[in-house]
Amino acid sequence: CLSFLHSAGAAQGAPPPNLSGASAASTSTTTSSTNNNNNSTSSSSSSSSSSSMDKQQSQQIECIVCGDKSSGKHYGQFTCEGCKSFFKRSVRRNLTYTCRANRNCPVDQHHRNQCQYCRLKKCLKVGMRREAVQRGRIPTQSYHGQFALTNGDPLQCHSYLSGYISLLLRAEPYPTSRFGSQCLQNNNIMGIENICELAARMLFSAVEWARNIPFFPDLQVPDQVALLRLTWSELFVLNAAQCSMPVHVAPLLAAAGLHASPMSADRVVAFMDHIRVFQEQVEKLKVLQVDSAEYSCIKAVVLFTTDACGLSDVAHVESLQEKSQCALEEYVRSQYPNQPNRFGKLLLRLPSLRTVSSSVIEQLFFVRLVGKTPIETLIRDMLLSGSSFSWPYMPIQ
Repeated sequence: CLSFLHSAGAAQGAPPPNLSGASAASTSTTTSSTNNNNNSTSSSSSSSSSSSMDKQQSQQIECIVCGDKSSGKHYGQFTCEGCKSFFKRSVRRNLTYTCRANRNCPVDQHHRNQCQYCRLKKCLKVGMRREAVQRGRIPTQSYHGQFALTNGDPLQCHSYLSGYISLLLRAEPYPTSRFGSQCLQNNNIMGIENICELAARMLFSAVEWARNIPFFPDLQVPDQVALLRLTWSELFVLNAAQCSMPVHVAPLLAAAGLHASPMSADRVVAFMDHIRVFQEQVEKLKVLQVDSAEYSCIKAVVLFTTDACGLSDVAHVESLQEKSQCALEEYVRSQYPNQPNRFGKLLLRLPSLRTVSSSVIEQLFFVRLVGKTPIETLIRDMLLSGSSFSWPYMPIQ
């Protein structure tokens, strides 16, 4: 039987920096004489009281922009963490957005991510102040090290990479070491067993990667399960592109239990269309020559989605997605200065990932391994079992 005993690839490292651009408040130890004046004490007490009142008030006030739960007063108005981060990033980077509709899109808790133009417009309309966004200086320290990327180019780590992105990379299952050399041989027509084994490895690696990246393990377990259940198919497509998975029609149809007989002709044609969509998404990513750091950031953007049902802290998950998107943007601007449209092209690939049906991926790659067991159950058991997960698969009772 195929065993997936797996040692976690995430190494201990420096805590991730604040990638949204805010400069961390420095902590200092001060010594003072015993005769501190009363004015200082009074001022400190007043400030503490004011802060306490703001915090207490924020628990009862909705975000003035989207109506979500406010986390406090930010840039002059009570807002949630998501709108605070969005406004700060937009102002600091002097970003310009475009509305694809009539510049009057709804901006509420469920639609705030759909139109950045209208969201920023509403932030300004309700009184959030540009001048209140203090421009934090970029840290000068740099981590002197290199990571080997899949395209062979060295990644010289800057300060913003030494934290968050480097930890994403350390958790990343590199194809040559974890998926086997058969992934890289595009001209090899793999047999049914090899295809299913490779697919199982990629799915397991996606779950292991998520378990080892920053912030995800800190989420409540039901939230972790909800995020992976929704995004596993998108992560699978990204892993397939990253490891150059050979996608040939004949063995995939055989793996799905479909045969070219008159009784199943319509079903075969339908599945061939789905395979074609899968092939197109993989090829479009390969054409962009996405490197390992970009893949890691893209997968984090995909994973931290607020579209998952039943999340206990939607604002926190949204802030993690924005952090991942900021990291990707910073990295692309730094590493590919001659490709000003690269960041946009990468983001435009994300909605297309969902055109690959998760049920079709399940039928093509996993039905032989798990039978009628729902893939969501498999995802949950992989997450809870960790590196002890192995085949043949037996659902956790």
